[in-house]
Amino acid sequence: MRSGIAKGEFHLKYQPQYDLFTGRIVGAEALARWQHPVLGELMPEQFIPLAEDSGLIVPLGRWVLFEACRQNRKWQREGLVPITIGVNVSARQFRDAGLIADVRETLGRTGLAANYLELEVTESLLMQNADQAVRLMDDFRKIGLKLAIDDFGTGFSSLIALKSFPLTRLKIDQSFIRDLETDENDRSIARAIISLGRELGLNVVAEGVETAKQQAFLASCKCETVQGFHFGRPMSAEKLGKLLGMSLTTINAHFG
Repeated sequence: MRSGIAKGEFHLKYQPQYDLFTGRIVGAEALARWQHPVLGELMPEQFIPLAEDSGLIVPLGRWVLFEACRQNRKWQREGLVPITIGVNVSARQFRDAGLIADVRETLGRTGLAANYLELEVTESLLMQNADQAVRLMDDFRKIGLKLAIDDFGTGFSSLIALKSFPLTRLKIDQSFIRDLETDENDRSIARAIISLGRELGLNVVAEGVETAKQQAFLASCKCETVQGFHFGRPMSAEKLGKLLGMSLTTINAHFG
């Protein structure tokens, strides 16, 4: 893996996030892939645990952060509609003392304004040390970054802790979206999270949306943002750039 990072074997794909009511692409999540010379393209679940255990998650995460910001700024320079780019932060990165310096340096080198970068951290990670998380997240918000809780609903955050986190978004875990058409419990949980987010003034993103019926339910609950195979699989920077350059009437027939 160390050699792979040095040789440029890693690349990013981007999964678009749509405003459910306007059809506009408003963001994208950056997702790492490893083009292994023998095994072919590897998905994150195949190499992230190794990166975490070996400590290579820090340099890998640094590269992902830079590449995502560089690409987002490139789209802006091409005159495309500005979007927010989401970058996942692992537990080891979050505990690394150099993370804030890495973010500042990346923004400086790429020229990307901080408000177009969103760091995504899992609910369980935040709850491991809530006080430390609040302090670190406060520092990020002072820079101007957006902050999201990923996989929301799978951890054990209290409402008091949630109120303390300086967040901008909640991302509903796809496990609650998958069976929306058949499971009333999942529908109730999704409604509750969307309502909670709205009351806290947070944007809510539903991950893993795969069907028109799921989309319709989320729209009825006034969920603002959606992400999933129904709207677009993770794609190359070139393909997402083409989508950003298309008119609203052509971008996605799902919103017509």
